[in-house]
Amino acid sequence: MSVKIITDSTADMPDSGKSRILTVPMHVRFGSEEYLDGVTLSRQDFYEKLAQSKELPATSQPSPAAFAEIFEQVVSAGDTAVVITISAKLSGTYQSACIAAEEYAGKVFVVDSATVALGTGAFALRAVQLAEDGLEAAAVAAQLEQEKPSLHVLAMLDTLEYLKKGGRISPAVAFAGGLLSIKPVVTTQNGEVAILGKARGSKQGNNLLVQQIEKAGGVDFARPVLLGYTGQSDAQLQRYYEDSRSLWENGGLAYDPVILSGAIGTHLGPGAVGVAFFAPQ
Repeated sequence: MSVKIITDSTADMPDSGKSRILTVPMHVRFGSEEYLDGVTLSRQDFYEKLAQSKELPATSQPSPAAFAEIFEQVVSAGDTAVVITISAKLSGTYQSACIAAEEYAGKVFVVDSATVALGTGAFALRAVQLAEDGLEAAAVAAQLEQEKPSLHVLAMLDTLEYLKKGGRISPAVAFAGGLLSIKPVVTTQNGEVAILGKARGSKQGNNLLVQQIEKAGGVDFARPVLLGYTGQSDAQLQRYYEDSRSLWENGGLAYDPVILSGAIGTHLGPGAVGVAFFAPQ
């Protein structure tokens, strides 16, 4: 019997980290065309469509039935599972997973990551580490709950246009921000997205990201650390990595960029960069 780790498709991580992880896809809809995130629509194709679309695509969570199908496969094979989902305050995905898990009490354990994207991915990879250390599913879930406060995710947006399209800021604010090259730096706090600061230009934005890492107490490189970006180019992420090279090289972190899922890219827009890490406990 082994412990399987299950996530939804908003959990961003390198392909090399997915060998022990099962994924339940979100739904992405461009007009009348609906896709399964990362299954029938690759991340590269998503950003091509996003660049061409005048309106934001719509996203929706997996159904309880989608989770139940995977749970049945896992339990029927004699295994148990820990499920890591996007924050319950940002999506109904956690609720869908919990509904499906009711039929598998003691076999399937659902954990709200209280974060998103790279944060959820780092949390899932941490679950893999714990399972590989020999912890049973219930113990993995309990340990994740204890470590949740030390998980941090930070992102710098390149444009305010997609926040405007999503109705999160006014057109006037987006226009003014564009003129001033404002780069918002965001995080997740108590399961919700929060703005930490606004930098004028990418250089200041990169510095603000580094400052926030230092404020958190640094990076625990023994646990997962992820770097990611949205869009069709990782040029902005490369600049961020170079600007903070000493931080990553001192921890032995090689440049291994992750392209963020369409379900998240819808709201951030192209050109965003992010980092997820655990602070030392």
